Amino acid sequence: MTSPNSSDKTMKLVSLVTLTVQNAAVALSMRYSRTRNGDMFIASTAVLMAEVVKLIASLYLSIRSEASLPAGIMSVYVHVWKNKVDTLKVSLPAFIYLIQNNLLYVSASNLDAATYQVTYQLKILTTAMFAVLMLGRSLHKLQWVALVLLCIGVALVQLAATTVAVVGSVEQNKLLGVGAAIGACFCSGFAGIYFEKILKGSDVSIWMRNVQLSLASMPLGLLTCLATDWTEIKNKGFFFGYDAYVWYLVVLNATGGLLVAMVVKYADNILKNFATSLAIVLSMLVSIMFLGFSINFQYIVGTVFVIGSIFLYSYQPPKKPTVATIPPDGIVMFKV
Repeated sequence: MTSPNSSDKTMKLVSLVTLTVQNAAVALSMRYSRTRNGDMFIASTAVLMAEVVKLIASLYLSIRSEASLPAGIMSVYVHVWKNKVDTLKVSLPAFIYLIQNNLLYVSASNLDAATYQVTYQLKILTTAMFAVLMLGRSLHKLQWVALVLLCIGVALVQLAATTVAVVGSVEQNKLLGVGAAIGACFCSGFAGIYFEKILKGSDVSIWMRNVQLSLASMPLGLLTCLATDWTEIKNKGFFFGYDAYVWYLVVLNATGGLLVAMVVKYADNILKNFATSLAIVLSMLVSIMFLGFSINFQYIVGTVFVIGSIFLYSYQPPKKPTVATIPPDGIVMFKV
């Protein structure tokens, strides 16, 4: 019989590997969606539909985990509607992510692509910082070094794929851009660790938590559609440009939301950052092998840093041996 601890370790490994593959698939699929023939769909509508699909999947999995259909429906009612305070607690990350997305928009509008990509990698360090402050997690020096290496490695890999645009007459405020990017990093770190604390701090299933999170995210997604793309949606229609491939993208992104919750539940946010960083390396590698991208020195160094940081983070330094000393009174004392 498999022990619960062994089962959790298996889920941890499977969820991390699957998230890595899924993130790489998203990057490659989105890249192809911008180059294929046909009308381009409205991005904000696809984000909203991904939340709808994630909600439907989470509801199904949540209800199915109960003994019967009535019991499952009652469980959803109790956790979502009757226990409103708990639902509001889970809603907080959704609001923080909305703030984060707005900060990223400000940052991207005021920074060149290279500076933006490098600065935003600080989210790896802010995630670790909040893990220490909010979860009481302890990281040894080599793990902090590994996280810094990961930041540098991901930045180099992304810079290898960045085309530097010629700046025209667009006025940019670099101080505002950097400040917004750093603010987004803190939002990302706090929201991720806060959600991890909620997931691991109660017996509520990850599927029910995803139901609560999606119910909070959907109104915000609709608000984003109306605020940014209302004119285009009104003129062309909500599902303009949708075909089988776009629905594949919607389902793929919804799957990512479910996988993130699984990784946070069975692993942690820091390991999630390693998985998504490795996905960036993999997607670039596939682009080089099959899509005509050229390999360069930045990509090689960045890849070495990312892979090296994974091994360095997982390294556990040997513990100091326990030494027994016998004082004059004959009582054995142990020093570590």
